Amino acid sequence: MLDLGTLQKYDTLKMYEIYDNWPTFASEYYNKKVSQIDIKNVEHIVFAGMGGSGVIGDIFSAIFSKTDIHVSIVKGYHLPNTVNSNTLVIATSVSGNTIETLTVLESAKKINAKIVAFSGRGKLEEYCKKFRIEHQKIPLLHSPRASLTAYLYTALNVLMPILPITKVDVIESITKLEEMKKKISSSNLTESNPSLNLAEWVNGTPLIYYPYGLQAAAIRFKNSLQENAKMHAIAEDVIEASHNGIVSWEKPSNVQPILLQGKDDYIKTKERWEILKEYFKENNVEYKEICSIEGNIFSKIITLIYLLDYSTIYLAIMSKTDPSPVKSIDFMKQRLSTI
Repeated sequence: MLDLGTLQKYDTLKMYEIYDNWPTFASEYYNKKVSQIDIKNVEHIVFAGMGGSGVIGDIFSAIFSKTDIHVSIVKGYHLPNTVNSNTLVIATSVSGNTIETLTVLESAKKINAKIVAFSGRGKLEEYCKKFRIEHQKIPLLHSPRASLTAYLYTALNVLMPILPITKVDVIESITKLEEMKKKISSSNLTESNPSLNLAEWVNGTPLIYYPYGLQAAAIRFKNSLQENAKMHAIAEDVIEASHNGIVSWEKPSNVQPILLQGKDDYIKTKERWEILKEYFKENNVEYKEICSIEGNIFSKIITLIYLLDYSTIYLAIMSKTDPSPVKSIDFMKQRLSTI
């Protein structure tokens, strides 16, 4: 088991302290006074963002999944051709300088789409001021990925009038985060910590299986494993993988399956989980099960992200890796700025 001294030794910028305060940030930013957006005649919502900012769109896509509003996720430069004046484009960039998101913002402006933007400082804020676009300024908390709850709950606050969840649902999610914090934070470095247990189990390449509805948690987990623990990771839809990916298990490998399961998974999906586990047992493939809490879809996703994200910090420390630096991303950004 880890101790606090080891955690502090390798987590030089104290990312873990930000994660310890995720529930506090969620409550603080959800309850701030902001100008809420109540836009009428929205037929299509586009969420644009990359990396730590992009996961916000994944989460909102899950929230909107049972509504009549079409939702698109843009992680790149191009808006869908279906975007028009009845489209709401929500652009998020923690740094405010993400070139892909800025390009999407400019395209949305030319099409006369409705726009709301979230960022810290940077070019995105300047662009919004210049063209009088609705913009919410949110500070960076350590890094874009660690700033998730500040940005996510600000967006919930601003967009509340058009969201298919209630204030009660959001408050429930904050309560569930508080409950999860007691189990996974740095104040509980014991065998009862599920994030720590998961980190200790991983010693190969994680393959994250997820069901419909929990894609946001799976993609975020993959990204955090890559950024924090500096390791390769794979994410696959469990139903689709049953038609192709499962064949890969016919050869030995160091890949480790992690099954993200929802309390309210579709009955056929539950059946698929059982068959998959039976297959793994018959073929001596060790796997790990991670189950969502009970609650609304947003509570399920954000608490899963909290548990899984924290495990990637612990995993980094166990391999004597500082979770904060992302030298490869810095290299890419520096090269882009010179092209």
